[in-house]
Amino acid sequence: MEQHWRDRVEHVWDRTSELSDAEVLAAIDALVAERPDDDAEALFEAASGRDYAGLEAEAAPLYREALEAGLDEPFRTRALIQLGSTLRNLSDYDASLEVLDGVDDGHPLAPAAAAFRALTLRDAGRPDDALAAALTALAPTLPEFGGAVARYARELS
Repeated sequence: MEQHWRDRVEHVWDRTSELSDAEVLAAIDALVAERPDDDAEALFEAASGRDYAGLEAEAAPLYREALEAGLDEPFRTRALIQLGSTLRNLSDYDASLEVLDGVDDGHPLAPAAAAFRALTLRDAGRPDDALAAALTALAPTLPEFGGAVARYARELS
């Protein structure tokens, strides 16, 4: 049952290029309605649907509810990143940074969190800190010059 529901959710997300934003949201909401009101995964999908449709103000509290309801991986870190991005879009930069800082540096999605952190810092009027965040995330991936890039990043912030 659980996997069948997840497969149906993924099917909706796979078809976004064929559907309008309203159709995506309606399809996600129909699937969410099949689950209990406090189901963490369903809350996450409801938030994601609203986020996708540009309804960030509706998405943010649903992301928080999903996390408070005990959302597990592989969705927990995605929810943190998506919430951080949503809060940035809502111009709540301090909250965005706080959420994004909650992503474990060792998680495979940590570079995405770093990217959204850099975007948040830039939008908050802190371009040097944004560049430092981006360079700090990039430095470990450089086979050469990583140390130099990391040092320059520290000088910016």
